[in-house]
Amino acid sequence: MPARALFVMMLCNVVWALNVVVSKVAIVDLGSPPLFYALLRSVIVAAVLVPLLRPLPAKLWQVLVVGLAISGGSFALLFMGLETASPSAAGVVSLSGAPMTVLFAILFLGERVRWRRGLGIGLAFGGVLFAMAGENQMETSTGLLLVFLSAVVGALGTVFVKRIDLPSIRLQAWAAVASVAVLLPLTAALETGQIASLATSPYKLAACLLFAGIVVSVGAHTAYYRLMQEFDANMIVPLTLFTPILTILFGAWLTGDAIGERLIIGGAIALAGVAIIVLRPSETFTRRFLVRPRF
Repeated sequence: MPARALFVMMLCNVVWALNVVVSKVAIVDLGSPPLFYALLRSVIVAAVLVPLLRPLPAKLWQVLVVGLAISGGSFALLFMGLETASPSAAGVVSLSGAPMTVLFAILFLGERVRWRRGLGIGLAFGGVLFAMAGENQMETSTGLLLVFLSAVVGALGTVFVKRIDLPSIRLQAWAAVASVAVLLPLTAALETGQIASLATSPYKLAACLLFAGIVVSVGAHTAYYRLMQEFDANMIVPLTLFTPILTILFGAWLTGDAIGERLIIGGAIALAGVAIIVLRPSETFTRRFLVRPRF
């Protein structure tokens, strides 16, 4: 892989990891309600990608449902979890997305798993459970459960992306539209203080949103998929495993996360399991669907 491509891929990892910390700051420090924050992020993405909405895709309703799962739905659950969970713990729990993608592929796509990938699935789930059971994580158990549900929703959407014949950048555009349509009434009905959060720190919140919408969703994701078109997935996808590692490091550095021994050991076990899953061949879909940029 050329040095340029390697640099771009590592930059994507940095951006995805920082996005978890930035989202934590926006929701906790700046007081933005999580559903409202997810809504504004989707509005920005939809506004930037609006030219890509034409022509209407085939199976529009399927595109909208899958798009909601991999975008606003999973993001909203992640942001709700970050109200109480630390970025570092969220990064570890999000590793459960890869084994769940394989399990859903078994159910819906007829994927067959042999013992090596079965071992990877077991290690990934075992490591996540080990990390979540630590005493230093008990106070954030509700938040970590929401992060886990975010990974479940994202994994379901990832599996059904296989059935959509649409370029990824156009799928992002329609995903943003679906997210706005669902999150707007939800935040209006379930949350309060949206306008107050905008008025309290408008420039800081705007910076967080522009980072999440433009730098992460449009910039990093587009660069990632472009690299997927240029190089073998075997070279690109394993590099995404740096994201949870960087998330833990940034959480400790920027938000002062307490990195306990169980979190480190559990994260290492889960990371080893995900690495096995990613490196073993898939019979029903390419490796790029196993580790999608979830942040």
